[in-house]
Amino acid sequence: MEYTINTPEWHFQQILKYLGEDIRREGLKETPKRYIKFMREFLEPKEFNFTTFDAEGTDEMIMQMNIPFYSICEHHTAPFFGVGSIAYIPQDKIVGLSKLARTLDFYANRFQNQERITTQVAERLMNELNAKGVAVSLKAQHLCMCMRGVKKHDTWTITNKLLGVFKDDDKTRNEFLNHINRI
Repeated sequence: MEYTINTPEWHFQQILKYLGEDIRREGLKETPKRYIKFMREFLEPKEFNFTTFDAEGTDEMIMQMNIPFYSICEHHTAPFFGVGSIAYIPQDKIVGLSKLARTLDFYANRFQNQERITTQVAERLMNELNAKGVAVSLKAQHLCMCMRGVKKHDTWTITNKLLGVFKDDDKTRNEFLNHINRI
């Protein structure tokens, strides 16, 4: 298939040619179009309504664990993926439960690094909820580590961001860490 010169599909086709691929091969004919469509879909942050409710006396930790996420390493353009655990202690507001996972996806679905995702999710929740504290832990496997360079499969990277009482209070921090260490 011929793509118009200087379109994203044409450029990707040129990369395939550079890598020695026969771009006329049946399996690769539509690959540039599919690849660009995938990248556009994946890298477009999905906006959502950050629905909150009155906390009505809720003052204990609210936590979600094992939230799957996918991202693309900004250094190697290789995928990384894993699970996140997110907790907060409300002050005035609680958030609709799906919003924790949506917040993680919002920051993960782009060219990223794991450390930044962790921080962005925690800071967004802290700001939106005016929470007493927020804790975010991400555990991910990076294909740039598994498939190239050091080639260490089954290596997991864990990043944490603790804000408010999760950072300042040992008991609260330990409660969160004990929960996530059980998974």
